[in-house]
Amino acid sequence: MSKSSDAVHAILRQSEGFRSAQDIFTKMRADGAKIGLTTVYRALQSLSDDGRVDMLRTDEGESVYRACESDVHHHHLVCRRCGRTVEVAGPDVERWAEAIGAEYGFTEVTHTVEVFGTCPECAAAAGSR
Repeated sequence: MSKSSDAVHAILRQSEGFRSAQDIFTKMRADGAKIGLTTVYRALQSLSDDGRVDMLRTDEGESVYRACESDVHHHHLVCRRCGRTVEVAGPDVERWAEAIGAEYGFTEVTHTVEVFGTCPECAAAAGSR
């Protein structure tokens, strides 16, 4: 693992939620790191490939990242309002992905699933307005 990947991973481990590459880059530069945005993207890709960080696309299509809480395959339930994210297992999704791949003759099938909604706290806050 490279020094830049280690530094990016350290920032994500200290963060509560998902962060964009630009946000990570800005934080690292503010802390005095001599790093380029392209290097941050490369580090994030490497960490994602190694299963050390989760990546998801927001409703707006932006890629955001966070350190994995689990080292097993999982999916995400994401609040549209506050960004709270819960890692969830999806055995039905796993079976469906394999079956649909097999139906069309695909092998080595992988997938990413993010489910967006409103968490209970945000729903309660919206109801009290």
